[in-house]
Amino acid sequence: MIHCGKKHSCAVVACILIFASILLCSRKDPQLQNNITRKIFRQATAASPADQLCRGEPAENVITALKDNRTFIIAPYFDDRESKVTRVIGIVHHEDVKQLYCWFCCQPDGKIYVAKAKIDVHSDRFGFPYGAADIVCLEPESCEPTHVSIHQSPRGNIDQLPRFEIKNRKAEALSVDFTVCISAMFGNYNNVLQFIQSMEMYKILGAQKVVIYKNNCSHLMEKVLKFYIEEGTVEIIPWPIDSHFKVSSKWHFSMDAKDIGYYGQITALNDCIYRNMQRSKFVVLNDADEIILPLKHPDWKTMMSSLQEQNPGTGIFLFENHIFPETVSTHVFNISAWNTVPGVNILQHVHREPDRKEVFNPRKMIIDPRKVIQTSVHSVLLAYGNSVNVPMDVALIYHCRVPLQGNLPRESLIRDTTLWRYNSSLITNVNKVLYQTIL
Repeated sequence: MIHCGKKHSCAVVACILIFASILLCSRKDPQLQNNITRKIFRQATAASPADQLCRGEPAENVITALKDNRTFIIAPYFDDRESKVTRVIGIVHHEDVKQLYCWFCCQPDGKIYVAKAKIDVHSDRFGFPYGAADIVCLEPESCEPTHVSIHQSPRGNIDQLPRFEIKNRKAEALSVDFTVCISAMFGNYNNVLQFIQSMEMYKILGAQKVVIYKNNCSHLMEKVLKFYIEEGTVEIIPWPIDSHFKVSSKWHFSMDAKDIGYYGQITALNDCIYRNMQRSKFVVLNDADEIILPLKHPDWKTMMSSLQEQNPGTGIFLFENHIFPETVSTHVFNISAWNTVPGVNILQHVHREPDRKEVFNPRKMIIDPRKVIQTSVHSVLLAYGNSVNVPMDVALIYHCRVPLQGNLPRESLIRDTTLWRYNSSLITNVNKVLYQTIL
């Protein structure tokens, strides 16, 4: 409550000013009208950085559980593509979470404003009770919030709430052309050779950064990851999702009735898009055993330049997945030094399964992150602009894994040696990594 001595007129003026500021803040976005609910108090001003000026417990983990244990916060991001909002990437129970509030810490004086959130659970939940969600709050017009807390109520003690820094607040020049997002690494991952080959192919094709949401992996993989981190290529986002949920390694609830599907992959992908929105021209969404392989161009940069020229206004490019079974191999590129390294040698797997008329080939994507609002695994859910399916004669996804058509004889497979165009650079680069890490 705000006090103004004992003078009635002062109290009236104060109330009018508060009402006017609330009205102005709530008019901007019709979907979020009246969401700025009240100004709570002014914190003591001091010559200290914003993170010290703002109260609350600093969030220290990538996944933060709120006290209701039904809401889990990943990170908040500033988003002014339509109106000034803070978009919080999170995971919520699709039925139990009905109401949330953003507690903004404004600069330069540390005022606290509370705004009611719009909770948007992503449509691709695949039957699991928990799913990716956008928790969206309209920011007050007179405020440049640096931090936010999320709470179930507009009332409470901010000192007891976790405090999150709002990312993407300051516009930055794009620092890289291509960032690859990989989610999630789990199951004591140990496919070391194929991982290194994928990493080196990404770099040959034009990636400067690879972001990996890591749940766990083998000790040997840790050594390889350490090399790429020190090189500056890999950024690891710790992803201890199994500390909060009963996690399924399947994509649909009917296959494995747990809390959340495929180690929270969809949430990680959405976070990766926003994390790289201001630093990467394109974001590549695929798994570590997948490579978007150009057929008409030498690399991603020339391919995307051509695709954008042919498809103006398009921000989402979808590439068709094709299985190259690891059970069918060739003796070419059987490199003896690699035989002691666990994992698949992709250069030996150049036979792909034929299309099946009744089966849809899933797709993975290269996107302009600034044009995406929400994504699923194989398509974008909400975006600005158009999506385009890239023809197979332009590029395909080389996906070396266990077969989907395991009963097919070798002669029914299609020999496709596109990958061999890169064999010289790939072998040299892989050897360099192996001799600095494992061999």
